Amino acid sequence: MTEPRDHPFVTAVKPLVDAMGGELMDPAGAEPDDVVLTWEGQEVVAVRLPQLSDSLDHILAALERRHGVPLAQLDRKSKQDVVRILEARGAFSVRHGVETVAGALGVSRFTVYNYLNRDSGTQNRPNKTAKQNSPE
Repeated sequence: MTEPRDHPFVTAVKPLVDAMGGELMDPAGAEPDDVVLTWEGQEVVAVRLPQLSDSLDHILAALERRHGVPLAQLDRKSKQDVVRILEARGAFSVRHGVETVAGALGVSRFTVYNYLNRDSGTQNRPNKTAKQNSPE
């Protein structure tokens, strides 16, 4: 049998597992919370999923790589965009998520909450310009 790390299925899922911050391992060493993946009826590899807090760190690191600079060096608009992305990915459901994000962005928790409220407020608020230009 082919070594699991050389198996084409492992090669195919590795980028996804890496993006999630998971770990590939031999199925024989899988623990109850690990996900064992099979291919054509044979256990090929097990995936150890990260803890939620580890996932947040992994997402922050990926965003930093995408921007090419530490998140704290981004301008205000870019930081707001990062907060929007993180909110969509559930970052603020993780315990201490706001504090972790604030630290990575180099802003206060209050600022992160303002970014969150600003986004939800603008989505629910009518466009002022449209209102001013509409006949009443």
